[in-house]
Order: sequence, then C-alpha cells, then structure tokens
Amino acid sequence: MRTRTTIIICAALGCAALTASSQVVASNQNDRYGWNRAASKFPLPVASSNITLGPRPMFLVDDMDDGRLKQRLQSCEGQSLKKSDFSIGHRGAALQFPEHTKESYVAAARMGAGILECDVTFTKDRELVCRHSQCDLHTTTDIVAREDLRGNCTVPPQFDADGNLTNAGSIQCCTSDITLAQFKSLCGKMDASNPNATTVAGYLGGTANWRTDLYATCGTVLSHAESIDLFEELGVKMTPELKTPSVQMPYEGDYTQEDYAQQMIDEYVAAGVEPRKVFPQSFNYSDVLYWVNHTGYGDQAVYLDGRAYGETEEDRALFAGFDANDPASWQPRGMQQIAHDGVNIVAPPMWVLLTLDGSGEIVPSRYAESAKAAGLDIITWTLERSGPLASGGGWYHQSITDAVDNDGDTMTVMDVLARQVGIRGLFSDWPATTSFYANCMDIGFDHAAHPVRRR
Repeated sequence: MRTRTTIIICAALGCAALTASSQVVASNQNDRYGWNRAASKFPLPVASSNITLGPRPMFLVDDMDDGRLKQRLQSCEGQSLKKSDFSIGHRGAALQFPEHTKESYVAAARMGAGILECDVTFTKDRELVCRHSQCDLHTTTDIVAREDLRGNCTVPPQFDADGNLTNAGSIQCCTSDITLAQFKSLCGKMDASNPNATTVAGYLGGTANWRTDLYATCGTVLSHAESIDLFEELGVKMTPELKTPSVQMPYEGDYTQEDYAQQMIDEYVAAGVEPRKVFPQSFNYSDVLYWVNHTGYGDQAVYLDGRAYGETEEDRALFAGFDANDPASWQPRGMQQIAHDGVNIVAPPMWVLLTLDGSGEIVPSRYAESAKAAGLDIITWTLERSGPLASGGGWYHQSITDAVDNDGDTMTVMDVLARQVGIRGLFSDWPATTSFYANCMDIGFDHAAHPVRRR
C-alpha cells in the first residue's frame, strides 16, 4: 500500500516529490495508525460499553452437552459486560489476529480482556520488544520478504540460480539480528510458514485452516515500552513474560540475565505503572526470584511452571519424571518451597491442573489441590489454542482427552478450572470466550478476593 501510494505521488508531482514522500513515509512508518509515544493517541475501547464478544461464545455454548452449566451460560446471553481480570489476552487475540501486534491487543481489549500479555525479548541494540520468541521473526513477520533486512537473519533465505527458495525449512530470523528501528519497520503476520515452499510468498503462508489471514494485512509490531503505553490507554493490566534468550548470555559478554530482567521492570517504573497493575512472568525460576527479591514488582510475579514437559534446561535436568498427580516428583521444588521462596502465583498449562476421576469426569489434579493448599494463586494457559476439539483437544487437553469431544467442551474445561481448581485467571487466544464466562459467573472483578501476601 505504501509503495503504490508513493508511485502515484511520483507520477503526479515528479521524482523530487517522490524523495520527499519517501522520507515522510520512512519517518512515520511506525505511526501509520496515529501511534506515537509523545503524541495523543486515537480513541481506544476502554469503556465497558465498547466491549463486544461476537458470535463465538454462544456458538460454544450451543455446542455443549445438555446440562445445568449449559443452561446457566445460555441465561447470560445478552448480558451487560465488563472487562475482567479473569480474561487474559494471550499475545492479544492470537486466534485471528497477528500475535503481539497493536491490532491484536486492541481486539483483545474490545473483547473484555482485563490483562494483556507482551512476551519480551531484545533486539541487536538491546531494546525490548514484544515477540513470543527471540527467533520467530521468520514466521511472525514479513522479514523474509524484505530484501533489505533478510540478509541479517541468523539463517537467511537462500535461492538457486532460478530464484527458487531452497532452505524454507531452516530459515531463522531473530530480534537480535536487527535493531529496534529495523524491527519497527516490519509487518506482523499470523504465526505460520510453509517449510516446503520454493517461493517467498509460499513460505509466508501456512496459516492453520481454523485461523485466518483476514486481519493480517500489516500488523503493527511494538516495542515493550510502546505496549505499556497502549495498555495504559486501554485501561488494562499487564503481564509481560521475559522470554529465555536464544543467544548466549551474557549477550556480547556484558548483558546479563539479571540486566535483562531488571530492564523489563525498569520500563514499568519509567512509565509510572504501579506494581499492582503488573504480573511479570517467566519460565526461568531464577528470574521470578530476582523480581521477588530485588524489585518492587515481585508480589505478583508469576512462575510459569513448565516442569511437566521440560520447558527449560533446569526443568529437563531436575524434573524429568514430573507427574502432576505425584507430589514426590515435584521435588526439590514442591508447592510449600515455592511459597516459602516468596512466589505467590504459579502458572502451569491447563492439562497439569486437570485429570479424570473414576467415572471419567474432569476434576482438579493433585498439582492443583497442592498449590491451593500451599496458599498459591493459580493462572493457566491457553484456552482457544487447540483448534476444533472433536479429536480430544491435543496438547493443552492431554490429561483429559477422553472427556473432550466437541467444541462446547471449551466451556466445561473452563468451568472446572474456575470453580473447582479456583484459578485466578485464564490465558485465551480469543478473550471473548473467557470474558463471556467471567461476566456470566461474576468472576475477575473483586480484587479483594486475591489479596497480595506480603513477605
């Protein structure tokens, strides 16, 4: 779109106008929707009257097995809506919008999410940006199509003499390959690629058929600092996740993991965001302990617990036999130890919190019961990330596969998590679903129900 506009201007006004126009475009490429940290921003959907859920929540309710829960949820159709802290926008509204883009975040807020997530990593010039992984630019942005930038990639695209792409399965582009200014020139896209493609256009496809490219024209990528400003405008709380670096740390010999963890917090301090609005998270337990012991943002620090599947090197080394229903396998980091360390919130994947009883009903796991007994709050992830549930729900439902056979089971799983496990919040790729449930059940509004424990 920008290129076509410039060509028209050149044709009408001459090449001098083209040069001037190009400079304007270059200087404003990150403000094409009115986005500018120093300027007032366009009106954003912060009022309850602007919350809209669309048809999906009731589609899921209609698909539920008959019963009291279905009747209760049906009775909430057309209810007045408020944003809820129970409803957490996972990378925004990633089911249909390019993740970690402004458009995705605004969509999540419009669906009533009370908390939004920026996954945090760093660029070549050590600036923090919102990306799920340090090395996912090749699947989440248009960098592979950018001839001016793709040569910087850790593993750039390669072409044969006929111009055919020859290494689609191994391309890797990282935020640490480029500067913040270069990052900001990218367009966000749906997270997908075709590893067998022989053209750039083919490589940039591959979006799952239960997602869409309808809203992926050019997602606006954000720095972490810009996400803070946007979230403040939207009137939501924030849950930044410090991503494990893909590069060797200390980066360039002097940028340590502690520097990285502190830099993330410093950007909230600089923006004047109160600790009560921030839930910093990490799979790296030492990051969480750093925030607990060295910052004013530790009371709501979230331990993303990936021990059950070996998320980190430490997880794989110490917890290879982790079983959500066997407390002995959690050592040397049992629930009481986590609480003793000053951590107040744990966040495992949904399946770790759930199991089936003798009659095949979904019930809380020993992990869930033990966490609550230790006084820990629980957040979990990720609803609406599995596609259609007819075949059992995949990875996120692996402990309850036999009880999951239709999309309506999304609501059943959420109800067990909310009312039996007692989770504090639920990440969702489509926050309309979690917001509908939260409003129907009146949860996620009473902040006094989750007092912060002082160490």
